[in-house]
Amino acid sequence: MSLEKVLAISGKPGLYKLVAQTRGGFVAESLIDSKRISVTMQNNVSVLSEIAIYTLAEEVPLHVVLKKIKDKENGEIASVKPKDSKDKLEEYFFEVLPDYDEDRVYASDIKKVVQWYNLLQKHNMLDLLEEEVSAEATDEEE
Repeated sequence: MSLEKVLAISGKPGLYKLVAQTRGGFVAESLIDSKRISVTMQNNVSVLSEIAIYTLAEEVPLHVVLKKIKDKENGEIASVKPKDSKDKLEEYFFEVLPDYDEDRVYASDIKKVVQWYNLLQKHNMLDLLEEEVSAEATDEEE
């Protein structure tokens, strides 16, 4: 399973795994409590592989940012907590992605990225990041 099957659903906490498609939407399973929900086309859904973080030069794909966090933390849970102060979150993110755009990346965005990283780490899904990065490198070589 790749990050293309991992979803963030607006108004719902955490991340979801795409289970099956239906006529009017799809079924997703929560990574927090493994409960399944039906998601319609009215819901605002973001696929993790399509999310990027603004930097001063370009947009960096989320999987690259998550890989940098994984490298910084040696594959462990993030040392900063999502409920930490805005300053602490920004300081941590600056260590991970030094040129992130402070005007367009808010503390709430950083909080979400840290929560998502911890969820993926807890479910041993960070190996998907290696696949995403190697697939991207192959695409660039062609």
